[in-house]
Amino acid sequence: MKKVLMVCLGNICRSPLAEGILKSKVNKETIFVDSAGTAAYHIGNLPDVRSIEVAKTYGIDITNQKARKITVKDFDVFDFIYAMDESNYENILLLARNSNDKQKVKMILKESDAAKNKSVPDPYYGGNSGFENVYKMLDEACTIIARKLA
Repeated sequence: MKKVLMVCLGNICRSPLAEGILKSKVNKETIFVDSAGTAAYHIGNLPDVRSIEVAKTYGIDITNQKARKITVKDFDVFDFIYAMDESNYENILLLARNSNDKQKVKMILKESDAAKNKSVPDPYYGGNSGFENVYKMLDEACTIIARKLA
């Protein structure tokens, strides 16, 4: 079984959406998807209601997710770790113990546009349109990731 971890800051906006989107595109018997945050702000909380709503608009239910913080042990569990932005990418690398850990970490939008190390914008302080925009970015990247994992 291949295992994928999606990571943002608080694990309530971007990474839960990425987790839900990728889960909707893969065979759950052969691919496990989870999400985490680099900060402990929201541990145990559901995703942001705006993430839940935009996912629901596209037929995806993320209400069973609970925020958690990434740990060093995640490098032993997961084959691929996708960061939503540069800051979280750097924070994930700080947890890495060796080059094997580091090679598992990638910027998620690098999958849909290899020429750019673009970040998924944090929609937390923006309006609902920010969540729609983030959903579309993540949907495109997750479609490519799902094809690679198949």
